[in-house]
Amino acid sequence: MARARFVGISVPMHTALRLGVRVAAELRQINPACHICFYGLYATLNADYLLAHGGDSVIGGEFESALVALVEALEAGRPGPVEGVHRSGHSAPPVLERLAFAQPSRVALPRLKKYAHLETDGERRLVGYVEASRGCLHMCLHCPIPPVYGGRFFVVPREIVLEDIRRLVNDGATHITFGDPDFLNGPGHSLALGRALHGEFPTVTFDFTAKVEHILEREEIFSELRRLGCVFMISAVESLSDTVLTNLEKGHTRADVYRALRIIRDAGIAFRPTWVPFTPWTTLEDYVEMLEFVEREGLIDHVDPVQFSLRLLIPPASALLAREAIKPYLGPLDQASFSYRWTHPDRRMDCLQQEASRLVEAATASGEDPAVTFYRLKALAYATLGKPVPAASALAPDRRRAPRLTEAWFC
Repeated sequence: MARARFVGISVPMHTALRLGVRVAAELRQINPACHICFYGLYATLNADYLLAHGGDSVIGGEFESALVALVEALEAGRPGPVEGVHRSGHSAPPVLERLAFAQPSRVALPRLKKYAHLETDGERRLVGYVEASRGCLHMCLHCPIPPVYGGRFFVVPREIVLEDIRRLVNDGATHITFGDPDFLNGPGHSLALGRALHGEFPTVTFDFTAKVEHILEREEIFSELRRLGCVFMISAVESLSDTVLTNLEKGHTRADVYRALRIIRDAGIAFRPTWVPFTPWTTLEDYVEMLEFVEREGLIDHVDPVQFSLRLLIPPASALLAREAIKPYLGPLDQASFSYRWTHPDRRMDCLQQEASRLVEAATASGEDPAVTFYRLKALAYATLGKPVPAASALAPDRRRAPRLTEAWFC
């Protein structure tokens, strides 16, 4: 990196952004003349800060063509603006034009064994990651995608995806994770890919992410998805409180969650809900009810413990900022953490979130059984509520756990 003339830093998620800023700071010390470009979802949301703290350019949305054009312009010594590239003195919106997709190349990346594995039936299997689409049709207020994509999504051509899968299988993958924000934005495209994948590689399994409302709208397709090899699916349930769901404009209700769970279970697919358990509108009783729902529905092994500690993230340009419901709780922008501060009206909830985070971090570091962590979180929540903790159900350490990736899913 000391001799590089250009370095691109991908920041598709909040954690990647925080790491990327540290990389840029170190790079600036050893190579002050290098052009540093931040690209990806969180680059757009934080463009002003990134340009003021080590970045020379920012690209968001469908970034690839603009990224190539920027490198070519720099190599040719052309100082003028490049379409789609945001620089100091030249603002540019996210690129929202359909790309002429090229086949992904992973020859310079580590082997698959270096990445997350599928854990199922006591085994660990190699996993390949692909995207069938990008962006999202939906406008959930807390999601970072709507401020960038504005309700648009782009399908990756079927043959590009299939060839990518072929190469991953050739490298040893026996499971494919579809990284789309919502695999069912284009259900015809997704089903065609699933059928082609199963037809060519009948023993390869897969997983995907989809909204609760898509589960309800397309109930009839899940039995087929299971036959095609789907072993689990993720859905951003976020909360069981209709108040919270309304304020986040999630598009589903508490009752819908129960219906979606039944549909996925009936199809024989493991349901892995994700949560945002700490929002300004979540009550302590809501938090306890979430834990009781997870226990009662046999989902303890379907939820990574970190999910029970997550606090609502409000990045710059978040659609939540325009809503009156958030304003009583909203504090200043903490730019160094790329999020607005907010305070819960019940101080116990902020304290619980901090204690839950410490508990989960220590448990994860020690390799504690997630079920043990769950019941410690439940005890913490009941103690905060001032009620005795109900007796815990016994879960055998050698129990058959739901399929999962070995890297916990969160932003």
